[in-house]
Amino acid sequence: MSHSDTIPLHQSSQSDIDEIENLINASVQTSSSTVLPARPPSPPRASIPVSSSPFIQSNLPPLPPKSTSQKPPTVFPAPPPLPASSNARSDTSPTGFGSGPNTLTEPVWDTVKRDLSRIVNNLKLVVFPNPFREDPGKALRDWDLWGPFFFIVFLGLTLSWSASVKKSEVFAVAFALLAAGAVILTLNVLLLGGHIIFFQSLSLLGYCLFPLDIGALICMLKDNVVVKIVVVCVTLAWSSWAAYPFMSAAVNPRRKALALYPVFLMYVSVGFLIIAID
Repeated sequence: MSHSDTIPLHQSSQSDIDEIENLINASVQTSSSTVLPARPPSPPRASIPVSSSPFIQSNLPPLPPKSTSQKPPTVFPAPPPLPASSNARSDTSPTGFGSGPNTLTEPVWDTVKRDLSRIVNNLKLVVFPNPFREDPGKALRDWDLWGPFFFIVFLGLTLSWSASVKKSEVFAVAFALLAAGAVILTLNVLLLGGHIIFFQSLSLLGYCLFPLDIGALICMLKDNVVVKIVVVCVTLAWSSWAAYPFMSAAVNPRRKALALYPVFLMYVSVGFLIIAID
């Protein structure tokens, strides 16, 4: 088939093509006749001033000057000084509460007198009859360890002086027995649920050795077995009586025997040492 040959279109196809051509011509004529209105010009933009200064000038009005007639700040008067006391250092109260006086700059003799006074007061509260024994919490509120240490060392020295041989070994055994026994008895009370301070219990058990110290001293001077037994029994009962209210009040009433029996056993051991040493 050559290019010159043509194929006749169908009548419906020819009508469709004519209709498309008419629509195209009509749209071209309509667009040429319609003129769109011109776009209004845009308003002029404000120009931004460029300044060589690094700070931008503010348009706010300046602040008014401060008034010089301001009210001065209120000054409260200082409290009047306390009147000077006649004593430069107050005495230490045996309550155990609050901070005591500064003892770093006081004379040594004042420190020694204060410690000795405290030992004597605690010894009266623990060993001798007094109204404070009914309330153990008030008796040893100002507890210390100098007194118990002195009574343990004195008892060990007395037993070593009473021994004819091996004096150093006697002192070591006595000191170890008393020191370790006080620690074990205190731990026993605490494990039983006792409401007592550890060092307060050590102080109490040490002060209760005072009657046994007197008994050991008497037995050293009187070399008689009967006298030794009588003295040891009296001093043993005295020491047990001194320790009873404090140790019994520290634990539950149902566990009182468990707390008192080891204390009594330790004092009995010390009494046997006093009698046995010759």
